[in-house]
Amino acid sequence: MGGVFRLRRGKALVVCGVPLVGLIAAAVLAPLPFSVAVPGLTANVLGTYKGAQVVTVTGVPTRRTSGQLRMTTIAATGPAQDVYLGDVVDGWFRTDQAVMPRDSVYPGGGNTREIERRNTEEMRKSQNTATAAALAYLGRSPSEVHVRLRLANVGGPSAGLLFSLGIVDKLAGDGKGGDLTGGRVVAGTGTITSRGSVGAVGGVALKTQAARRDGATVFLVPEAECSDARAELPKGLRLVPVSTLKGAVQALRALKSGGSVPSC
Repeated sequence: MGGVFRLRRGKALVVCGVPLVGLIAAAVLAPLPFSVAVPGLTANVLGTYKGAQVVTVTGVPTRRTSGQLRMTTIAATGPAQDVYLGDVVDGWFRTDQAVMPRDSVYPGGGNTREIERRNTEEMRKSQNTATAAALAYLGRSPSEVHVRLRLANVGGPSAGLLFSLGIVDKLAGDGKGGDLTGGRVVAGTGTITSRGSVGAVGGVALKTQAARRDGATVFLVPEAECSDARAELPKGLRLVPVSTLKGAVQALRALKSGGSVPSC
């Protein structure tokens, strides 16, 4: 009796194993709704990018600057690029990659052309609000100060804070005749409103890696994303949380003078 029971159980396992293998194979071979992201490019908004000056201010005298203010990005698999289970598993265990829901990388969906168009529009709006925030902070009128921002082939709103800081540095520096950066390589990320509020962006753990790779020693991070930024923080990179443009300027001034600087 016992021998028959084991035999039947064995047959059942073999039969049930066929659809199970099929399900596993389907899971492995089927594309998943994720994107795999890695540290992307950074660009010094005080300098040039792809041969063009990133921040150009005319109509009023400007300053020569030293140091760098580097905006940061992530590079992600495209909306039409398939991501499979193996990619997800690999990315999950690597510190230089992140697996993110595709909807969070490309909110609103659409094809590649539609997403590129939307990202370009978001960048344009970000540039406009960054300019408005910087001029409002400095008490300057848009009628006397003309700002042009150029960053070819980079989309989205996350460079807003760094654009504003670049304008402030070119016009006023630290307010005492020196550079806002103190000669350092400062990187960061964050959206900005015309009133100077800094917003979260996502992907900060990868952006900190891009920043350190390109020489940054200080990283300005939206306050709400401190814990994310700490997760894979590269050695030698100091996190400075910010929630407003004014707070970011004050933190950089304090960093330069040896004053109290907020930390994550």
